[in-house]
Order: sequence, then C-alpha cells, then structure tokens
Amino acid sequence: MSRSGSEREHLWGVAALLFLTLATVGWWALALWPVPGDTPEWLERARWVCFDAAPGGLPGPSGWILLIGQPIGLLAVLMLGWGRAVRAGLGWLAGPLWGRALLATCVGALGLGLAASAIRVSNDSGGQVVLPGELPPVGAYPRLDREAPALGLVDQNGERFDLDRLAGRSALVTFAFGHCETVCPAIVRETLEVQERSRAKATAGSLPIEQVPQVVVVTLDPWRDTPARLPHLVQHWETGEDAFLLSGEVDAVNRVLDGWNVARERDTRTGSVAHPPLVYVLDASGRIAYATTGGVDTLLALVSQLESG
Repeated sequence: MSRSGSEREHLWGVAALLFLTLATVGWWALALWPVPGDTPEWLERARWVCFDAAPGGLPGPSGWILLIGQPIGLLAVLMLGWGRAVRAGLGWLAGPLWGRALLATCVGALGLGLAASAIRVSNDSGGQVVLPGELPPVGAYPRLDREAPALGLVDQNGERFDLDRLAGRSALVTFAFGHCETVCPAIVRETLEVQERSRAKATAGSLPIEQVPQVVVVTLDPWRDTPARLPHLVQHWETGEDAFLLSGEVDAVNRVLDGWNVARERDTRTGSVAHPPLVYVLDASGRIAYATTGGVDTLLALVSQLESG
C-alpha cells in the first residue's frame, strides 16, 4: 500500500474512533447533563423514552445498561472490523507533538466528563451510586415534602374525587390505562399488594393505621377509559377497598396528568400510551413525600418511612 493510502487508512481509523467517542459523550450528556430549574418537557420525554428515567430522575436499570453497554459493544465491533486501522491511526497520531497534545486533551476531557457524571449520579442518589439492575436504597430517596397537584376527576362510583378525599391517610397515586398489557397491570398490582401488606402490618400493630395507603389510579387514556368504563377496570384489575380509579373529560384528565408531571406519548393510530412506571407516595397530610418507579419492597419501605420522615 502506498504511503498516502496508509495515511488515509490511519485517518479513517482515528475518525471512526472519534465519531464513536463523540456519540457516546452526546448520549451521556443527554441522559445526565444537569439543567438549571425545571427540566424542559422535551428533554424529560427524551430521557424517559431513551433511558427509562422517571421525571427529574436518573436513568433506570435499562437506561444504565444502554449507556454502558452500547459504547462497549460498538467499540468491540469497531476493533473487530477496523482494529488494525485504529491502532495504526493512534500510533500515527501519537508521533507529532500536536498529535500527542490532541490525544491528551481528548483523554483529559473524557476524564472530566466521567468525573462530572459520577458527581451527578452520587448527588442524585443520596451519595450512593446506583448500579445497573439495582434499586436505589430507600434512604437515598429524598423527602420531597411537596404540595400534591389537584385531581378533581370522577371515580368508579361516578363521584367527584378531590384531594380532600385522601385526608388523614397516606396514599399511593399512580397512572395506568385499561388497554395496557405491560407496565400498567404490574404497577397497579404492586400498589394493591403494598396496600394489603400494610393493612396486615397495621392489624398486627406494627404500622399506624393512617399509614395504610389508599390507592389512586389516574387513567392515561381518557379517550377509552371513560368514567362509565371504570367499574369494568375495577373488576379487571381486581381493586378492592380504598382503591379509586379516576377519569373524566379528555382535557381535564390531561391537565391533571400534566400537573402531576407524568411523561407520556400517545400513538393516535392505535391509542396506545407509552409511559414510565411512576408512583407518588403521599403522607397523611396529603403532601407528596416520595416519587418512585415502583417495586413492592421499595414502596413498603417508603410507606413505613413516612412517620419517621
């Protein structure tokens, strides 16, 4: 191969590695870059869709797998196909002084980026880094102590349901829709199981009765989950005592969902609604104490923590 051809191969190898590096940096910035004030809705939706992030939170387990696994996988593919060109290109670049300076600058920038990411993760997880596949320890959930947004919808009995219906008792507020066959049945079942197990603990005297949570499920699909259809959903999800399913006019439901900061995307062709699992834990005064992506053990621990918080 001629010298010019060899140099071209070196350049292509370095260019491919640089492209992979920049793509990875952009991917991590999209997931973790801190935004002053309220996160823009488009960014919150993008983080939810791409990284399974709860509103205002860090990526979920599948998001971490993507962030860590995808660059490693792409690098492996690059080295298998173009490994000789990449190694030769780096060797060629490390020859002149300007090339070494460029490499040092890139490595330093990556190091700073990794350090900044570690700080962001550590701060947002209460000083403890959450690894892929692990739930954050309950102590890492910040106590929000935030006023709960309005509800003002209709329950399965055709009665208006406002926040004052929850007065004096804790509550789990979540969001689902009847035609969903994946996330929704699981998150509803989890909240109901937490209610049942909390009631058993209260009966045994190990939990204050006011901390046995009521369950509130707000529909994400008011087009099909109309107030008239809510009794059917009660049977479908097998909800029982102290569980309320809410719906109403489409605009009214969407205002409530926006007020509770529920990320969602509706396919107008199929009616399906893409959304993350989200549960708010309300204390007995009706204020939001915690927000989480669910899990029976996590929810039970957060409910038990209400009194000490």
